[in-house]
Amino acid sequence: MLILLLLFSTLNLPTSDAIDTLTLGQSLPWNQTLVSKGGNFELGLFSPGNSKKHYIGIWFKKISKKTVVWVANRERPILEPSTSRFTLSKNGELLLLATPSNALLWSSNASSPSPAGTTVATLQDDGNLVVRSNATAAASLVAWQSFDHPTNTWLPGARLGYDRGRGVHSFLTSWTDSENPAPGAFSMEIDTRGRPKFDLLAGGAHQYWTTGVWDGEIFPNVPEMRSGYFVGVPYAPNASVNFFSYHDRIPMGIGIFTLDVNGQMRRRQWSQSGGDWILFCSEPHDACDVYGSCGPFGVCSNTTSPACQCPAGFAPRSQGEWTLGNTASGCARQSLLECSNDGFLKLPYAVQLPNGSAEAEAGDRSDKACELSCLRDCSCTAYAHDGAKCSVWKGELVNLRTLSNDQGDDGIAGAVLHLRVAASEVPPASAAHSWKKSMVMIGSGVAVVVLLLASLVIVATVVLVLRKRRGKGKVTALQGSLLLFDYQAVKAATRDFTEKLGSGSFGSVYKGALPDATPVAVKKLDDLRQGEKQFRAEVVTLGMIHHINLVRLRGFCSEGHKRVLVYDYMPNGSLDAYLFKNSSSSKVLSWSQRFGVAVGVARGLAYLHEKCRECIIHCDIKPENILLDEEMGAKLADFGMAKLVGHEFSRVLTTMRGTLGYLAPEWLTGAPVTAKADVYSFGLLLFELVSGSRNNAPSSEEGGRSAMYFPVHAAVRLHAGDVVGLLDERLAEAANVKELERVCKVACWCIQDEEGDRPTMGLVVQQLEGVADVGLPPIPSRLHMLAMVNGCISGGAEDELCSMNGSKSAI
Repeated sequence: MLILLLLFSTLNLPTSDAIDTLTLGQSLPWNQTLVSKGGNFELGLFSPGNSKKHYIGIWFKKISKKTVVWVANRERPILEPSTSRFTLSKNGELLLLATPSNALLWSSNASSPSPAGTTVATLQDDGNLVVRSNATAAASLVAWQSFDHPTNTWLPGARLGYDRGRGVHSFLTSWTDSENPAPGAFSMEIDTRGRPKFDLLAGGAHQYWTTGVWDGEIFPNVPEMRSGYFVGVPYAPNASVNFFSYHDRIPMGIGIFTLDVNGQMRRRQWSQSGGDWILFCSEPHDACDVYGSCGPFGVCSNTTSPACQCPAGFAPRSQGEWTLGNTASGCARQSLLECSNDGFLKLPYAVQLPNGSAEAEAGDRSDKACELSCLRDCSCTAYAHDGAKCSVWKGELVNLRTLSNDQGDDGIAGAVLHLRVAASEVPPASAAHSWKKSMVMIGSGVAVVVLLLASLVIVATVVLVLRKRRGKGKVTALQGSLLLFDYQAVKAATRDFTEKLGSGSFGSVYKGALPDATPVAVKKLDDLRQGEKQFRAEVVTLGMIHHINLVRLRGFCSEGHKRVLVYDYMPNGSLDAYLFKNSSSSKVLSWSQRFGVAVGVARGLAYLHEKCRECIIHCDIKPENILLDEEMGAKLADFGMAKLVGHEFSRVLTTMRGTLGYLAPEWLTGAPVTAKADVYSFGLLLFELVSGSRNNAPSSEEGGRSAMYFPVHAAVRLHAGDVVGLLDERLAEAANVKELERVCKVACWCIQDEEGDRPTMGLVVQQLEGVADVGLPPIPSRLHMLAMVNGCISGGAEDELCSMNGSKSAI
């Protein structure tokens, strides 16, 4: 009997005493689950598809096909399940830890305001995981709930939208692919301007579908709502609240909305008899309406399966991702371009011409002239001639799609798209107009003369080409719009590095120009010892990153130890030249310009941290690395440099010590550096945007101490409710006070001592934009200690200036 009891105790059999709640300090064993009280939902570890990675998730319990509706650790999977621990900490915070080091894989980032023995985490029968304090009281307080942080699934009863009073912004994000729940390329968000409608977005920026504005009964672009299977429940939209929920009208029905990997929002209903999900509707109806669903150079068709194909001369950039349903990475060339030796591939099907074209100088000339105009420009990737106008495209082509006979008018009438490909990819038939075949045989005597003249012309041309190449070097187009320069071409572009723009991390920057006269900034890297193959791979990855608030990488050179990066040129230089009072520029940035810079840099950092395939930590956020375009818009420079340094990462730390005023504490203590180090530096940058001075600049006020550390002063003034006095006096208090207060609060949250207390850059963007509320932050302990030492927090002396004099150790 004892042996039988031991045997049954080791089997993972369903029992009637399954729990639905974790109490304060309790952990869920890795091989056990929470089951909601009515048995509708289950929470535990799961592994999607054939993946060997594990995640904490919630799925339907009563249906035969495992369907995950929520994932905790989307971006940090568990590699060894038995070493993981899911727990409700003594602070009332849900944590996923990897033992034995207790490395944090995920956190709810919301501890209970006053954790006590009655604080619990409960999996409810509606699929909501809720942390409640005073759970036994009549009016318990919800400290955190999974419904406020959905992944790719919208469950009945959950609310999507924002509640600025609670600091909640709930929206859906697709999985990366069917085996990777990390945030993908597509999102569904409520209108941020307060209108009662939802938009589908690609990359957080490109809207490709909308529900239309709620008319009181349905969304106009979702006519399926009239069938009565589900009903929307709006919450009166206003400046601070804009939410929608829904519920099923089928008694005991199971239905969900899911934002799929391909960017379509799909409504499904479970069929108990069929044992599978039944598709009720897809929005948009045509998968090819999803922006960038097939990625760069991918061609979408609603008559083929799969919908995305690569044209001749191209292949999927990541075959593995395509196999798992994620085609957003697009297609890559199978052969590298060589500029003047390239050819063009006429697409054999009617195709809708993509956006982003420009009229070439060829104007209304012939198709051949149009072709030559594109061929001469190494950055030109395609052209089309409609008999009257020559259109050319530069960079990657997105949203190519085949047209049916009744869609022909969607493109340029009568135009055919010609894709630039390597000469080896051009079919022989398309070379019928080569110069050899255009020779006309004439009389034998004249023919000899013509041949002799032709030979002389060819020899002369070859000599000129060789001389030209020796002088200007070679430029080769790589993936997308990225260019590969040889070192001679770099020297020619910069006139042998004659016009120096400045020096920064890892090298000096020079002004240059591309062969088409486009101005560029050329960074000559010093002493990088990374291998050639790894360096090229990292640069190509960085070249694929495009965001309006990041300086675009145009190309690179890698010859031996000669490493060069070529960027877009920013005519207004770096932020420090306009921001600080001792700068050479006579122009003073207005408050609206400064606030625009703050939001722009935040968006750029959020993209690097959260939207790229791998998180990119900048490591050097400071005014010198923020460049200003023609309209004084902010663009973050030097991102990805830590990746290029590779295994020499300690050199980054050494370099960073040169700008101690922007370093997070973990840089100095030797603790692991994460993206939260950038958040800390960004907070210090915000303070400088407010004051117009370096944070450790001497005080200019009469009687001020010799070395005021501005963040201390700002934190004290913020708690005293007086932020106007922090503003750069050159602005004469001409600022939006609410924006100013919001910036100061965000800055103080960003420089908290513990990285877990700092917000993510995604949240920072929402707070600066006013989408998410930002509460009054505590004074960071290091600053608090410094303030106490200097009498800043005593007897209401909040207007006291805080100095670093004699207190540098406190910092």
